[in-house]
Amino acid sequence: MKEILNIALIQSHLAWENPVQNRKAFENRIKSINKKVDLILLPEMFTTGFTMNAVEVAETMEGETLQWLKKMTCTIGCAVAGSLIIKERDHYYNRFVFVEPNGMIQQYDKHHLFTLAKEQEVFTAGNEEVIISYRGWNIKPQICYDLRFPVWARNTSSYDVLLYVASWPKLRISAWDTLLKARAIENMCYCIGVNRVGLDGKGFEHNGHSQGYDVLGNSILEENPIEKEVVLFTTLSKTHIRNTREKLPFLNDADRFTLF
Repeated sequence: MKEILNIALIQSHLAWENPVQNRKAFENRIKSINKKVDLILLPEMFTTGFTMNAVEVAETMEGETLQWLKKMTCTIGCAVAGSLIIKERDHYYNRFVFVEPNGMIQQYDKHHLFTLAKEQEVFTAGNEEVIISYRGWNIKPQICYDLRFPVWARNTSSYDVLLYVASWPKLRISAWDTLLKARAIENMCYCIGVNRVGLDGKGFEHNGHSQGYDVLGNSILEENPIEKEVVLFTTLSKTHIRNTREKLPFLNDADRFTLF
């Protein structure tokens, strides 16, 4: 078990519906990282941008991007995570994949589909809570629109970290800023969110604001906010979680409920 977890967030422009170009760009950025990290976090639909054209760009779990991720993680010795479009049994999923250096893949399918973009007409929603165990840390993955729904993120599983990967538009960036901080405070956990930048193929602008908060809602990134392509670094501490929860045992007073 690691007492600390070092995370890199890659805030990037995405080439529209072009997995080859996006994989190449991310590979260059990943190889340029010269710090010791345990996890590299990529945005939502990092191979294509947030497109509903799943028929043309979907991959399988045995496809090129997963093979590329396994090769990359083995080479660099740390996990890489982000979401992409996966086809499985005639269904399409906006799937968060967490690929470890040993080749192990853990996954989460986006639960709250973005109806404004008619995501629900193309993709199938996931209905399973997923807790990823990695190097002694319990991590709960979430995708973009999930951020608006606190019940789905509620810390009933004693997790340490919430991870959000997103294509959150500039038009509503204040909600992103506020809700990431709220999720950290109410769940007494670290909350990390990576967002993209630049125009997408539909003309929507994205301005980043990738961010991280500790158990008390304090920013743990030196630059805040930042609106350009950048690799951001942060370090998480188990001692911080343990000491704060012991001193302020707010989670013990939370309402008890089940969703399904």
